[in-house]
Amino acid sequence: MRHGLNKTDRTVRGLLPVARTGCQSMSISDMKSLTGGAPLAWIDTMCVQGLSSTRARLPLSLHMCARPTSPPNDFRLANVTVTGNSRKRAITAAVALVAAATALAGCSSSSSSDKGSSDPLQKPAAGGDTVVVGSNNFAESILLGDIYGEALKAKGFKVSYKPNIGSRETTYGLMKNGTLTVLPEYNGALLAYLDSKAAPKTVETTQAAVTAKLDPKLALLDPAPAQNKDAVVLNAETAKKYDLTTKSTIADLSKAAPDLVIGGSPEFQTRHQGLVGLKSEYGQTYKSFKALDAGGPLTIAALKANNIQAGDVFTTDPSIPKDKFVVLQDPKNLFGFENVVPLVYKSKLSQKGVDALNGVSAKLDTQSLLEMDTKVQSQNADPLAVAKEWLTKAGLG
Repeated sequence: MRHGLNKTDRTVRGLLPVARTGCQSMSISDMKSLTGGAPLAWIDTMCVQGLSSTRARLPLSLHMCARPTSPPNDFRLANVTVTGNSRKRAITAAVALVAAATALAGCSSSSSSDKGSSDPLQKPAAGGDTVVVGSNNFAESILLGDIYGEALKAKGFKVSYKPNIGSRETTYGLMKNGTLTVLPEYNGALLAYLDSKAAPKTVETTQAAVTAKLDPKLALLDPAPAQNKDAVVLNAETAKKYDLTTKSTIADLSKAAPDLVIGGSPEFQTRHQGLVGLKSEYGQTYKSFKALDAGGPLTIAALKANNIQAGDVFTTDPSIPKDKFVVLQDPKNLFGFENVVPLVYKSKLSQKGVDALNGVSAKLDTQSLLEMDTKVQSQNADPLAVAKEWLTKAGLG
């Protein structure tokens, strides 16, 4: 899960909140005044009215509220595309997005089930029974927040969303002080944050190690089978050449490894969860290593062009089904465990809520998460609509 400008398509995936209900438009001149005359970025709108997923190319100004009414109760993400070719234009657009988020503080929402503040750092009002579901600042976390939140709604809970807050350094603090009630997490990554020296060998010991380090006001619920973790991934040409499938393991690549170029982040060459571990755990030595990025566009492009035959790619990357890459199984768990798991503030969630979240985790597997990520990240689908669709199919909606 890496984020930032994609140098390949110059697209910023992202961070613009859009109110679910309509409001009066700010004029183009007002928008330019607000942004210091900066060029307007363009957006693909999502959730503009109610829970609909309106797809259109509209200027930011059309989603700016001129009325200083009550703050919006909920925001959804929009995908932002920089229309220029330079890094300067991209930075300018990002500045415009910050201004847009500020101006949206004047919008209002009519959603009766979302009773939260637009400010993710503001604590919820006292005396309410609203469950506040947060998410980190990347697409999959927002999608997972929607899945868990909508499952709670289906059980009669009032839910407020605070999506796209920031990194774990921020969201864990918001969990500890009770600003958030539920946060989708990954057990291995959370453990690394809490105890960088831990090296559990099973999902169970990973869960136990996290629980031992958690703030006592928090609890880690049941882990889902779904994981988003590093993996050795082959391009279609290489998999076909060596007769390898998604049921094949990393060990099955051992004979071919001396003829293959493998790629990943520079650190992959020296980490145990990289070439060092591939040699010690699986006895593999590759023809060469190409330093690229951590499962990002450079690694994907190199796999597609066959400049590398194997690469370190995250298991829920939409490129896997799109480009017919093959993910090899890791029976020795070299790459650890990164199960999706809800982190909750214990005193603010009843057993009924715990059961609802555990019910979601029990049915959420990696393939389902990959399919949903593909819809959201590659097909620009509304994450809330994707979440509801999956919950309905799973009998949880």
